[in-house]
Amino acid sequence: MKKKEKNILTLFCGVVMGIFSFTSCAEHKSQDKMMSDERVIPAIKTDTATFATGCFWCTEAIFQRLKGVIKVISGYSGGNVTNPTYEEVCTGTTGHAEACQIIYDPSKVGFEELLKVFWKTHDPTTLNRQGNDVGTQYRSAIFYHNDYQRERAEHYKTALDSGGIYNSPIVTAIEPYKNFYSAEDYHQDYFNTNPNQMYCRLVIQPKVEKFEKVFKDELKDAAGK
Repeated sequence: MKKKEKNILTLFCGVVMGIFSFTSCAEHKSQDKMMSDERVIPAIKTDTATFATGCFWCTEAIFQRLKGVIKVISGYSGGNVTNPTYEEVCTGTTGHAEACQIIYDPSKVGFEELLKVFWKTHDPTTLNRQGNDVGTQYRSAIFYHNDYQRERAEHYKTALDSGGIYNSPIVTAIEPYKNFYSAEDYHQDYFNTNPNQMYCRLVIQPKVEKFEKVFKDELKDAAGK
């Protein structure tokens, strides 16, 4: 190879290597910045409560509006059938109750506040029934995730019973959490997406209005916060 050509080739290789080095460095700097940003943004600490108060459409609509609640998922809990369908749960033979898994920010709403909403937004004295919804799948239940939730649930149940708050004894089951299966997609966010459906207008809407009146200071704002 001629000396001139060799010099040109050497220069070309140097430029290419420089470009690759610059690109690689930029990528690393970008990655470092992303990692740095991720470290700066604190992760939100969440907790979970699992409640059954009859039809999960009602439970979901109420807790969605409570300040500090991040997400509410309608599903099935407490039974022995894996991945049950709505039709199977409706037979009352799966052991599952229609329930909601409530993901919340404990810095904004505590488990005791969730319990207050739980007790005040359904009838905990009717066994396997809420209104016209009848069957074991509509039972009142608290599926506790830890000892603290169990102790608080039992405490309030005892206090409410001994205080004569209800005309009949509370029949709410307080059971250890063992499973939760999300309901079919069409059950999720049901009241918000089907406000004109007959059940929504006649059953859920009055419950939501009563909840919003009683817990007006604990509701999310217009931005959903």
